[in-house]
Amino acid sequence: MFARLKSDIKAVFDRDPAARSVLEVIFCYPGLHALWFHRIAHWLWTHELYFLGRFTSHIGRFMTGVEIHPGATIGKGFFIDHGMGVVIGETAEIGDNVTLYHGVTLGGVSWEKVKRHPTLMDNVVIGSGAKILGPFTVGKDSKVGSNSVVVKEVPPNSTVVGIPGRIVMATEKPQDRPDLEHGKMPDPEAKAISCLFDQIRELERKYAALAADHEALKKRLG
Repeated sequence: MFARLKSDIKAVFDRDPAARSVLEVIFCYPGLHALWFHRIAHWLWTHELYFLGRFTSHIGRFMTGVEIHPGATIGKGFFIDHGMGVVIGETAEIGDNVTLYHGVTLGGVSWEKVKRHPTLMDNVVIGSGAKILGPFTVGKDSKVGSNSVVVKEVPPNSTVVGIPGRIVMATEKPQDRPDLEHGKMPDPEAKAISCLFDQIRELERKYAALAADHEALKKRLG
């Protein structure tokens, strides 16, 4: 248990440069408090103390602004930065060293009592306001940009942005630590517009060549 608590605190220092002391992390990080409430609630839930699990989760939601269903499974090294507005559904599964920013939803799209929430593999980073909706997997070492809405499978080592989410970058080599610079993520709309301009310039070049050939032909024919 103490090893898990130590791992949770270490995750804050690894991913938040504003963290200055263990005391500050323990008392001033609502994302960490929400995780600890969940650890207790999940233990109660898995021992069939369902009401106590839900009640503990409810207290955690009231205290931190983070709602994590006690049935959700969360690995080690989990970090919620800022915390407020995060929602994690009952059948969500989260691997090790995953990072969520504020306003993230791991939601379901079914009313059936089945697996209906996403699975996040190890080292996934989800930007603020992003929505991951459905019982699919976000692959290891992947990133989801802020305010994206992801509704289908994400391969490992991918970067997803937009509504609906689109894969704009795929890398073969995973990074040693989470890349938190969301501003460097590619913009698919800007990329598409740039491609259109390239095509227009190519058409203009071809038109100019055809016009020159036409004028040369006119001169030869008199």
